[in-house]
Amino acid sequence: MTSSGYLIRSASLLGKETADILVRDGVIAAVGQDLSAEIVGQATVIDATNLVALPGMVDLHTHLREPGREDAETVETGTRAAALGGFTAVHAMANSSPVADTAGVVEQVYTLGRESGWVDVRPVGAVTVGLAGAQLAELGAMADSRARVRVFSDDGICVSDPVLMRRALEYVKAFDGVIAQHAQEPRLTEGAQMNEGEVSADLGLAGWPAVAEESIIARDVLLAQHVGSRLHVCHVSTAGSVEIIRWAKERGISVTAEVTPHHLLLTEELVRSYNPVYKVNPPLRADADVHALRAALADGTIDIVGTDHAPHPSEAKECEWAAAAMGMTGLETALSVVQETMIETNLMTWADFARVTSTTPAQIGQLADQGRPLEVGEPANIVLVDPAARWTVDPSAMATKGRNSPFAGLQLPGKVIATFFNGHPTVLSGMLNTPYRHGAN
Repeated sequence: MTSSGYLIRSASLLGKETADILVRDGVIAAVGQDLSAEIVGQATVIDATNLVALPGMVDLHTHLREPGREDAETVETGTRAAALGGFTAVHAMANSSPVADTAGVVEQVYTLGRESGWVDVRPVGAVTVGLAGAQLAELGAMADSRARVRVFSDDGICVSDPVLMRRALEYVKAFDGVIAQHAQEPRLTEGAQMNEGEVSADLGLAGWPAVAEESIIARDVLLAQHVGSRLHVCHVSTAGSVEIIRWAKERGISVTAEVTPHHLLLTEELVRSYNPVYKVNPPLRADADVHALRAALADGTIDIVGTDHAPHPSEAKECEWAAAAMGMTGLETALSVVQETMIETNLMTWADFARVTSTTPAQIGQLADQGRPLEVGEPANIVLVDPAARWTVDPSAMATKGRNSPFAGLQLPGKVIATFFNGHPTVLSGMLNTPYRHGAN
C-alpha cells in the first residue's frame, strides 16, 4: 500500500449509515461524510456506493491440509480462497501430516501463512499426540511458540476419553486457551454414513444418531463447568445439541458453539442422490434441525459461523458413497450462504452477520487485530460486499484446490467486491489483487 492510502467512498457501514472510510498505514485513518480533500490527500478512491462495509471475516475452522496433503490444498491456495470469500483471518485445523501437535509444526503453518500474505493464518494445535486420543500434545509449547496458539482441537476425531478431555481443559486454563471439540461418540457412529432417520432407513445406509453428538456435548459442558475452563463446540448439527448448549449458557458455563454454512442450508434429503459431495461429518441433518440451527444462530445460542472448509482431491469424492471422503469446501461461499439463510430470511441484520462471522470468532481465538469495529484507529481489516449481486457457484472457477462444493450450480446472493487485510487490498473488483507483505519481524 502506498502512504497515500485508499478512500472507500460511500459505503454502508454494517448495512446502516453511509460514510467514507480512509485507510492509511494499515489502519482506519478517518470515517465520515464527504471527507475533505485535505484529509484524503492523494488516496486511491474506491467507489463503494451500494456496497456494505464489514469487518474482515474470521474463520475459526478451516482445513488448509499443508503440510503433507498439498494435493488437497496448500496454505497458499486456501488463503487465496479465504481472501476471495471476505476473510482476513483463518484458523488452520491440526489434522495435517505431520499433525500440528508440536511447536515446530504450528510455527511452520504460521510461517507459511505470513509468507502467503492473503490472510492472517492462526494454527490450531492438536489436543492429543497424533490425534490418537492417548496422551496430551505439547499444549504449553504451542501456546508459547511464535504462533501463539490459543485454540486446540483434534477436529475430525472426538476427544472421547473423559479423563483426557478434563486434563486438556485444565491445562489450557492457565493461558486462557480453548478446547474446540468435535462432538462424536465413536462407538455410536461406527460405520455411520449419514444422519440416522427415515432417509437412512430408506437408503439402507448406516445411520449417525443425533445422540452421538449430543451426549458428548452434554458431558463436555459439565466438564467445562467443573474445571472452570473454556469449551468450544465445533459444527453443531442437531436441534438437541442446541438445547444442551442453551441449557449450559443459562447456567453460566463458559461454552461457545459454531454452525457451518452447509448445515444452515442443506438437508439429508440430498443424500438420496448418492452424490458423495453431500457426505460430511457431522452429516447433513433433517429439515427441523436446519431451522433449529438458524434460530439458535439468530438468538445467540450458537455464537459463530465456522466454514469447516474441507477440500479433497477429486478421486476422494468421485467414487462410490461408502468409499468417499467426508467434507465440503466452504470459504468462497460462506458469506453468500449466510446471507441466503439468515439475512434474506430477516433472521439477522448485517450487524449481526459481523458479530457471528468476525467479532465473536476473533474474540474466541484471541485475535486482537481482527473483528474490530470500523472506527478510527482500528486495524483496516475490511470487506466490501454487494448484497444485491447474484452469482452461480462454479467449483472449477474457485481458488481452492477442492472441487467438492455442495453448492455447485446454486444461485446465491451477495458478492465480495474487495477485501482489505492490514490496510492492503488483497481483493479488488471481486478478483485477487496482490498479497500483503509482512515486515522482517
